[in-house]
Amino acid sequence: MKQSVVLALLVCLAAVVGLPVCGSAALAAESAVVLVYHRFDDDRVPALNTTTELLASHVAELKTGGYAVLPLAEIVSALRAGRSLPDKAVAITVDDASVGFYAGAWPLLKKAGLPVTLFLATDEVDRGGAEVMSWGQIRELAAAGLGIGMQGAARLRLPKASAEQITADLARARARLDKELGLGTELFAWPWGEASAEAEDVLRRSGFAAAFGQHSGAAWAKGDPFFLPRFAQSSAYGDMQRFRLAARSLPLPAVDITPEDPAIKVNPPAFGFTLAEDVPGIDGLSCFASHQGQVRVERLGPRVEVRMSKPIPSGRGRLNCTVPALEGRWRWFGWQFAVP
Repeated sequence: MKQSVVLALLVCLAAVVGLPVCGSAALAAESAVVLVYHRFDDDRVPALNTTTELLASHVAELKTGGYAVLPLAEIVSALRAGRSLPDKAVAITVDDASVGFYAGAWPLLKKAGLPVTLFLATDEVDRGGAEVMSWGQIRELAAAGLGIGMQGAARLRLPKASAEQITADLARARARLDKELGLGTELFAWPWGEASAEAEDVLRRSGFAAAFGQHSGAAWAKGDPFFLPRFAQSSAYGDMQRFRLAARSLPLPAVDITPEDPAIKVNPPAFGFTLAEDVPGIDGLSCFASHQGQVRVERLGPRVEVRMSKPIPSGRGRLNCTVPALEGRWRWFGWQFAVP
């Protein structure tokens, strides 16, 4: 009998007799899935657009599929404090203050009683225009319970910015949020998902509690709180099968990630991580890189080394590593590289 099958049977037996297990329920208690949407009913940029019809089907799944949809700030607080979260905990986030969110998505989500956090860039709202919510509309939604996070003021390409530029941009965004909404925020979303170690240090010093990228995976309590994953949703990649796969995912417990800086200096990077605990079915581990498809994986005990055969194209690239778990769910580790 294969080792992965034996481990799965042992997990099931432990659950029957009431022992702690390392299966899906145990890992789910220290993780959550964060979803990110962008625009709604705006097909000019298909990769970012979600129709409200598709969003309605996602809402129906979240309401009937045994999920616990929680405010993002509550999930961040639990992850940082080591408090348990419900199985299938989910947060909904939206990047960019598009008027489509105000007109179509927000009424649907509010009627369903699902909490949402909006990440905005203050300069974009200040510029205004027919495609962007006004400060008055954002105040209206914040008063009705919308959570607020930020992407800075100018939505900088942060791996290219200096620490001084980032610090000034964050301070300017905080001042605008305070003036227009009378509130601050501890939540940040990396513009375009692009992060760097230097920018992370600035965020830590600036009083943020967490920062979110646009790489796939479940947010894990022992992961880097300043580079947490979010599953991107759109009409192009939002069919119900993929949505359930994302919303029900579990973390692949990766620590000691190298290189730890998402802004890589060597391309392709010699990427690797260590599994912090035993993972049933680890023999089924597969990793896929942007523009390369499946890539070679080498394992030495708990250490996993990912060997990419080609450089990552300039701009940004992603890596996804997955392992099938119990109950048709998947353990997922994602990473996004910023490439000079």
